[in-house]
Amino acid sequence: MRGTLFIVAAPSGAGKSSIVNACLARFADIALSISFTSRGMRPGERHAQHYHFVSVEEFQRMIDAGDFFEWANVHGDLKGTARQSVEPQLAAGRDVLLEIDWQGAQQVRRHVPDAVGIFILPPSRQALEERMRKRGQDSEETIARRLAAAREEMSHYGEFEYVIVNEVFDTAVDDMCAIFTASRLRRDAQAQRHATMIDELLR
Repeated sequence: MRGTLFIVAAPSGAGKSSIVNACLARFADIALSISFTSRGMRPGERHAQHYHFVSVEEFQRMIDAGDFFEWANVHGDLKGTARQSVEPQLAAGRDVLLEIDWQGAQQVRRHVPDAVGIFILPPSRQALEERMRKRGQDSEETIARRLAAAREEMSHYGEFEYVIVNEVFDTAVDDMCAIFTASRLRRDAQAQRHATMIDELLR
C-alpha cells in the first residue's frame, strides 16, 4: 500500500515546526522530509537535522540535475525537497510529511494530487509578529520582510484541505494528530490495509 503524503505550510512565525515536531513524537512512523536550503544556519540549527544547508551554487546544480521533488524561492532563499527523500518512502508504504511553503505545495500537487494539505494560521497578525521577535533569530529588516510576505502566504490557505489556528499550542498539536489519524482511517486506505480480514468478514 502506498504511503500518504502530508503537506504542512504556514507563514513564518506561525509555529509550524514546533507543532510538527510534537506530532511526530506521537507518530514515529511518519517520516519527516528534511529540506535543502541555501540560507545560512541560524543559532541552534544543525545540518541534516533542521535543513540540509548548501550553497546557492550547489542548490542550482541540483535544480539543473532534476534532483528536486519541489523547490521555491522563499524570502530570497532557495528551499527544496529532494526526490530521494519522498518517492522511495511513499512507494514502500510509509507516510511522509513535508514542511514547505505554498509555492512548493502547488508543485507537489502536480506530482501527488491526493496529498493531504494542512495550513497553520496564527490567531492574529500581532501574535505572528510577537512570535517572530520572541525567536530572537532575525534582524529587524528580516522581520519586516517576513511580516510583509505573511499576508500573501496566508491568502493561499484555501488551497489546503485542513486549516489549524495555532492559538493554544497543545490544541493545535491535538488537531494535527487528529488529521493524521482520520487520514489513516479513510475507506480506501482501510480497505487495502485490511483486505484479507474484510474478505473473510464478507465471505
